[in-house]
Amino acid sequence: MNEKAQFAERLKTAMLAAGYEPRPSVLEREFNLHYWGNPITFQAVRRWLRGESLPEQDKLQVLAEWLRVDPQALRFGDGAVQRIQETRSRWDQALMGEEREVIQAYLDLPTEQRKIIREVILAFKKALGTVK
Repeated sequence: MNEKAQFAERLKTAMLAAGYEPRPSVLEREFNLHYWGNPITFQAVRRWLRGESLPEQDKLQVLAEWLRVDPQALRFGDGAVQRIQETRSRWDQALMGEEREVIQAYLDLPTEQRKIIREVILAFKKALGTVK
């Protein structure tokens, strides 16, 4: 099953779980009640439910909020979300207190300063001969 078809199945399941019949007319009406942009068409939501297209990110966020599901889980499935969380967890567990402090300080910097710090770290790594 392709990515679009998998999304369609997750969308239908989320609609049923939220108490809505997974039909284009229902999705069109409810989505447009919650969306702040231009209304979407019956044909657009029908393509979502048939697995012919995927919603844009802003629309996915509205769907997730309306259906009370995690946007990443709706878009990519629970397995993908779980793999991301496991990777983050392993990364977090590997860091010591000082390393966490440095990484957080780095993340708090403006983008331009982060680029400079990155270049300095890569220069040190290259000087030590560990860059491949």
